[in-house]
Amino acid sequence: MNKLIMCLYFFFMNIYISHSLFIEKNIVKNKDIILVGNRKHRHIPFYHCSRYIPQYYYFFYSPSTIHNKHCFAQPSYNINVNKKYPNCEFTHNHGSHKKNKRSTTCHSFNKRTFSSCNKNMNNVLSQFVVKENPSFIQERLSKFNELKEKKKQELELILSENEKTLEKDIHIELPDGSKHIGKRHVTTPFQICLSVPKLLSEDPVVCNVTYIEKGLKMDLCNIEDLENDNSGEPIDDIPDGMNEIDNGNKNGCKNGCKNGCKNGCENNLTSMLWDLNLPLIGSCKLEFLNLVDDEKAQSVFWHSSAHILGSALEKLYGGYLTIGPALKEGFYYDIFLNNYNISTDDYKKIEEEFNRLVKKKVEFEKMICTKEEVLELFKYNPFKLELIKGKIPDNKKTSVYKCGDFIDLCLGPHIKNTGNVKAFKILKNSACYWLGNKNNASLQRVYGISFLKKDELNKYIKMLEEKKKRDHRLVGKNLNLFFFENETSPGSSFWLPHGTKIYNKLIDCIKKEYRIREYEEVITPNVFSCDLWKTSGHYDNYKDCMFLFNVEKKEWGIKPMNCPGHCIMFKQLNASYKSLPIRLADFGVLHRNEISGSLSGLTRVRRFQQDDSHIFCSFEHIKSEVLNTLNFIFYIYDLFNFKYELFLSTRPAKFIGSVKTWDFAEQELKNALNDANIKWKLNEGDGAFYGPKIDIVVKDCINRSHQCGTIQLDFQLPIRFNLQYKKRDYGVAGTDLADTEEDKVEKREEKDNEKTPNVVKTVESTDSETLKHGYDRPIIIHRAILGSVERFVAILIEHTAGKLPFWLSPRQAVVLPISDKYNEYAKYIHKTLRNNLFDVEVDTSVNTLNKKIREGQLKQFNFILIVGEKELSANTVTVRNRDNPDKQEVYTIDQLVCKFKELLEVNSAKFNEIKPFKSVE
Repeated sequence: MNKLIMCLYFFFMNIYISHSLFIEKNIVKNKDIILVGNRKHRHIPFYHCSRYIPQYYYFFYSPSTIHNKHCFAQPSYNINVNKKYPNCEFTHNHGSHKKNKRSTTCHSFNKRTFSSCNKNMNNVLSQFVVKENPSFIQERLSKFNELKEKKKQELELILSENEKTLEKDIHIELPDGSKHIGKRHVTTPFQICLSVPKLLSEDPVVCNVTYIEKGLKMDLCNIEDLENDNSGEPIDDIPDGMNEIDNGNKNGCKNGCKNGCKNGCENNLTSMLWDLNLPLIGSCKLEFLNLVDDEKAQSVFWHSSAHILGSALEKLYGGYLTIGPALKEGFYYDIFLNNYNISTDDYKKIEEEFNRLVKKKVEFEKMICTKEEVLELFKYNPFKLELIKGKIPDNKKTSVYKCGDFIDLCLGPHIKNTGNVKAFKILKNSACYWLGNKNNASLQRVYGISFLKKDELNKYIKMLEEKKKRDHRLVGKNLNLFFFENETSPGSSFWLPHGTKIYNKLIDCIKKEYRIREYEEVITPNVFSCDLWKTSGHYDNYKDCMFLFNVEKKEWGIKPMNCPGHCIMFKQLNASYKSLPIRLADFGVLHRNEISGSLSGLTRVRRFQQDDSHIFCSFEHIKSEVLNTLNFIFYIYDLFNFKYELFLSTRPAKFIGSVKTWDFAEQELKNALNDANIKWKLNEGDGAFYGPKIDIVVKDCINRSHQCGTIQLDFQLPIRFNLQYKKRDYGVAGTDLADTEEDKVEKREEKDNEKTPNVVKTVESTDSETLKHGYDRPIIIHRAILGSVERFVAILIEHTAGKLPFWLSPRQAVVLPISDKYNEYAKYIHKTLRNNLFDVEVDTSVNTLNKKIREGQLKQFNFILIVGEKELSANTVTVRNRDNPDKQEVYTIDQLVCKFKELLEVNSAKFNEIKPFKSVE
């Protein structure tokens, strides 16, 4: 009854005050979303208000449904409607206890609108009209100049106050050992470069500065975390999926120093990329980077080009820019244009506006700002405001860059001036959503590429044309290898007979090498209980990429990787030191729930297989196993004439295990790489949190990079699954097993983890998870060569343009009779070769011989076998080689079979032969 009376009271009170309230001006009416913690509440109409106090609306009924049912004190809720900013503060007061006060943010997620609940912001976007040279450009520039003058005066004041304690002269050391004297806050890296003509001739783009004075650091908030593009080609295949887990700040000290030090803990140096025209703030070591030798310089060059593109888009359309990052190849910028869609007809004028700014050789100018200052600078742009409010805490700073009239939020660094960009071209454009959420505003994305020289752009355009011809989706369709049916099974390829032959032959080649190199192939289930994924750590860190479902009130998951299943298998083997290393290989089908927008042919799929292997070994096996695996990888890549580069990634800022264990493992990997007698590069701090790794990047015939092979050491999974093997001294009486070196390492890990703040904590150990006496913990080596078989096939098709080698080809030969008279002989040749397990076809159609030959060439048959009267009478065939069509040879049937069999022998050792025994004396 009391509830009924209260409801009636609120109903009539709302009617009474409705004429004096116009809540719709500030709050989205009807069913909005209120976020409390991580929960969303859609059932709260914004009409249950009992009284009005300026800027506050008190809720007593509906919002109380959010309140914890177990709380007995009367709650009240306030919504602070701030007209200036888009977010509303939702405050919960629990009775009279102020210490329990908490607040959250109220958001609406209406389609094609900004994700704030302030309706005024939505009105800004809905009323937008495309126009050239919008007024906010000059207003923003005026505010920037005012801030610049203010900060100049502040700096002069600071320098004058610290004139006695702060040395004006700074010492600058170059990589060649030469030293230069400069002025603090005056001398720029470019001025140093001018004094060394050799450096200037190398076209430096940016520099790496290592400050040797203590306390010099740039503590700025990065609002560019959103700028990681996921729409491009995937860089690598992850055998176990654990690389997806956040490794933290990779630029920090790998030994866990509080201040971080890229170049070593002893000197505690601060190293960072630095603009050429930005004054140095202290004594330092200086290294100039150019586009030829350094990928970071290339990224800076393209990021600067993105700013020039942003300036052109802003001037031409007056839209609201969002983000514009550098990509692995090129860059893009997103802009809100409401209902206007950029098309290819716009490309020319955008490129012309871009080039106008380039010809002016406008310098990039950096300025550090407070949160309040950038809010004022970008108050016209609702997207920038959301970035600022979400990424920059109060009392923190960030930076902006000015380039002509264009000003944008950015940490930098950037090139010296726009004149460095000598060549630019728009590649394509597309639509996208703000923050990747389809319920947010629709944006226009413009992709571009730029170079230092025009001839580099011309080469790139030719490469793109060649890339289109080689596109595996086009070649696969023309050769009837595979297809996709997105409505039926998106991200899963249908392999036609000829494509299946390629797939199986590739796997068979690896399987034969497994027999030679003593791998054991296993089969594991496709579906596991989620308890397994929780033990492995994948459930907490990778479940968004898994297909999960419930059966009999229990959660299950289709496996996205093989390693947890192999750990279960190792525990069943009752392994001892004599049986190590144990090499388990698995071609099981894997599924990963990739975002539909990221699916791309065979290069990014949801269903795939890997040549996945896990080597369980001891510390003493690491070097030999890694070296053997490297030789295995080199052998496979050499079969396809791939060039490749190797990268050793070492301990990141956040890691598990002891520093001593990491140092030992990293040194073993270095020793293996050196013994492999191949050049390799160091990626300091780029390892996975569970162990160091070696990545192998292959380059195809048009010089594109693809990461396929990987070797990763894992210290974590053996602990999570409590994997153990019997040691050499297992069962030996009187042996103090607890005092062995590997026992000491594991016992010290917990102590080391407490001392090192950046160590990632694993699952808590229990008595059942500790090492038993006489047992050691194995190390797991995750290893893949092809990576995803689907993706490797795509790379191979584009690398060879569909002209696969004989042993891998699904169309090894075609028999062509010159007329119907010789069809029976052609069929005899066809049947004989097929009985010898060759993939041969016969063409007995009515087409002319020339047309048959042309079709055979288009289908990429390795050999065309022509038979006529001469061949019939001599029991021979005339052979035309695809790779040397001008040369024709005549073979008997036996000779042809022998030739074809020789071409199939591609493995590193011969099979089906008996070698005489040689005794060792």
